[in-house]
Amino acid sequence: MHSDQPLRLYVFHHAGGSHLLYREWPALLPAHWDVRLMDVPGRGRLAGRPQIDDARELAAFFLRSTAAEPSGPFAFFGHSMGALVAYEMTQRLAAEGRELPVWLGLSARGAPRPQGEATRRHTLPDEELRLHLAAMGGTPVEVLRDADLWEMFSPAIRNDLKLVESWRPLPDTPKLTMPVAVYGGTQDVVVAPERLAAWESFAERFQGLRMHEGGHFYFQTDPRPLIEKITRDATAALTAAVSPS
Repeated sequence: MHSDQPLRLYVFHHAGGSHLLYREWPALLPAHWDVRLMDVPGRGRLAGRPQIDDARELAAFFLRSTAAEPSGPFAFFGHSMGALVAYEMTQRLAAEGRELPVWLGLSARGAPRPQGEATRRHTLPDEELRLHLAAMGGTPVEVLRDADLWEMFSPAIRNDLKLVESWRPLPDTPKLTMPVAVYGGTQDVVVAPERLAAWESFAERFQGLRMHEGGHFYFQTDPRPLIEKITRDATAALTAAVSPS
């Protein structure tokens, strides 16, 4: 499926990360898309900003920072913590009666549970947390092995894990109304496939679950298979949005 319609795609990164893992994506996505790689405060381009450890506050921050963007269709893609942030942003826009994304892509994040997440990884002792991060992948080995690097990066990792683990969905939250696609890795030690599939009950227009070989960071070695699916799914949603039947 091909469309020359412009699209502004916001990409939200994982816990403890920054936009750097996704820096190849703009060149791999359609050239006529405006791809925005977002950083949470305290990371990447926003390294000087205070960190935020509450998902709703972070969603509000991003909505404020993108409020002056030009009009036109936009979409959200988030990986892991980024998927939670994208979901919260979308629900906040809906609650305020504002323009909604034409598409939502959610990766390596389980569907909401009323009671929230049972894990408390952000409180683990350093050695246990490093072992968990090593099993997940995505964190440079140097950070896990070097005491000075760990001291530098671990506060951000704990901050983001606290954000994810303290979040609870609001009661009676309506279903998502735009097309939603969900992506994951078949060997993910954090998110089981059934947790990913459960997003179907939260979306009126569920495009499907797209599984890939690999773990929590299944796209890290080669993002192209995921990029192809994002392009296909977002283009289908965009085409439906600009040419409703």
